[in-house]
Amino acid sequence: MTDWRRVGDLVSFSGKGITPKYVEKSSIIVLNQKCIRNNRIDYSFSRFTNDEKSISETKFIQIGDILFNSTGQGTAGRCAFVKDLPSENRVVVDSHILIVRIPDYNEALCLCSELHSKESLIQSFMDGSTGQGELDKIRVFNLLTSLTSDQDLQKIISSLIIDLDQKIDINNQINNELESIAKLIYDYWFVQFDFPISAEQAKAMSKPKLEGRPYKSSGGKMEWSDELKREIPERWGVGSLSDLFQINPKESLSKNTEAQYIGMTSVPARGYMTEIPKRKPFGGGMKFRNNDVVVARITPCLENGKTALITLLDDNQIGFGSTEFIVLRGKERDLSSFASILARSDTFRKYAISKMTGTSGRKRLNGDSAGLFKLAIPTASLLDDFEYVIKPFFDKMTSNAKENQELSSLRDWLLPMLMNGQVRMGE
Repeated sequence: MTDWRRVGDLVSFSGKGITPKYVEKSSIIVLNQKCIRNNRIDYSFSRFTNDEKSISETKFIQIGDILFNSTGQGTAGRCAFVKDLPSENRVVVDSHILIVRIPDYNEALCLCSELHSKESLIQSFMDGSTGQGELDKIRVFNLLTSLTSDQDLQKIISSLIIDLDQKIDINNQINNELESIAKLIYDYWFVQFDFPISAEQAKAMSKPKLEGRPYKSSGGKMEWSDELKREIPERWGVGSLSDLFQINPKESLSKNTEAQYIGMTSVPARGYMTEIPKRKPFGGGMKFRNNDVVVARITPCLENGKTALITLLDDNQIGFGSTEFIVLRGKERDLSSFASILARSDTFRKYAISKMTGTSGRKRLNGDSAGLFKLAIPTASLLDDFEYVIKPFFDKMTSNAKENQELSSLRDWLLPMLMNGQVRMGE
């Protein structure tokens, strides 16, 4: 029989974070809304404060705490469990995050996983009286949880959750490493111009032994470009983004047709993999296919680097998403890997930000302006070689993203079954 209890009856402390005075570097880390995603804490978006004397001791995060995004349509209700903390820093959260503290670690971990599985429901608990919308804590605390009071079973369930989460974390680490390697190769080939010399180039240089060696470092011929104000390799051209890519390619979806949807909140500012698409009736928005690259065009999403390679749609299906996307698709050939890294590069982002128009807070990049971005255009054979080398990296990232979704779904399905006794460990 299910042991139903109110969430609020389990809580020993709850409260919002601080309104910090930020500094460049300090021993106190401040987490914000961007740090809470997919039931995890991402410290890469955190900032610092040194205002320790004014911070109540209860505001410092403890191992076993549950953190809730408390404001923002589409982000409020996202939660994360504090499994560990940095060894050399204390951690607080800003005023857009709610701290929920439950005395027992295993009970807190199980509850956080259950609440994460109810994220869509909790996101509906919004009070719209403020500009961003505010999560109604009372409604969250009045939720009934099937969390068992059997402490031995809690330990078993929390151990299972930790094992699943560790596998998800390993996949994420692999994806981060693959992304770093892909960016490094892109930089060598298309920024430093040290791409591998082809057999044809080595023959033209009358130095066949140079095949496979780095082009510029090995004396490859360079030519000055007045348009780019820099030297580029011989036989390369100078052109615009629109010479290589279709910008917002035309696709057709009938209104109210159910299709896979990827919203702005599903597009990362780090990495390239989106969240698993949701199905909903088409009512408007940018349309795309697998291997298209989407780039956020509105402030602050563009400045934050929101970019994604679309890979998780069903085969041969058209998906849709925010009207605030610009979609890139290679002309004549697959350029998905090249486009992914180019769109996140400093040169493109600086250009894109400089071309945004509109009122403060609602500035946007026009698709035509994006298409005018000037770049050195490599030979077709080099672009093909790059895709051949790098695409397996993105294929593995996609495979890991799919596996993580399956593991998350398994965790969200299995947890309540274990708690209410429908499934027992060993079965």
